[in-house]
Amino acid sequence: MAPYAIRVFGDPVLTQRAAEVDDLNGALVRLADDMLTTMYDAPGLGLAAPQVGVQKRLFVYDAGDGPRVIVNPTIAESRGEWLYEEGCLSVPGLSWDIVRPKEIHLTGYDLEGREVSVEADELLARLFQHELDHLDGVLLLERLDDDQRKDAMRTLRERTLADPAASSRERADAAPGGLRLP
Repeated sequence: MAPYAIRVFGDPVLTQRAAEVDDLNGALVRLADDMLTTMYDAPGLGLAAPQVGVQKRLFVYDAGDGPRVIVNPTIAESRGEWLYEEGCLSVPGLSWDIVRPKEIHLTGYDLEGREVSVEADELLARLFQHELDHLDGVLLLERLDDDQRKDAMRTLRERTLADPAASSRERADAAPGGLRLP
């Protein structure tokens, strides 16, 4: 069972910018391990700390070559455009075609404090940008055009009205979403 419930749309923690990590310690390693377990259980490709209610600038991911953790990530540069269907574990069961830069250069740190520098394109670049949005308090809904956002909000309201007693975790379990490998 996942150590954390993934926070979903409506939770205020998802709209706040996460704080820089200034101390790499055992508690951060345990957090990352628990986040990976939660991510795999969801299932998803990536998970940012605010999605589990922790306001720290780190995310975990696994794009098929094993689990990774990036602390205090930044995008140094980006190029091109790529349209791809994108979902979010914090907005379960919904997805949209979103345009993002096709290639990025991400920098940050691993859990041992070593600098990480990754040239990423397509899916990996999208995953990094998506998780960085979470660290900045930006939900996928904010990437939608006005008509898409209206439709999404209507769907989310209907879900809430249909089952107001359901916990966030139950709704997330009922309709998982998120970036997935093609």
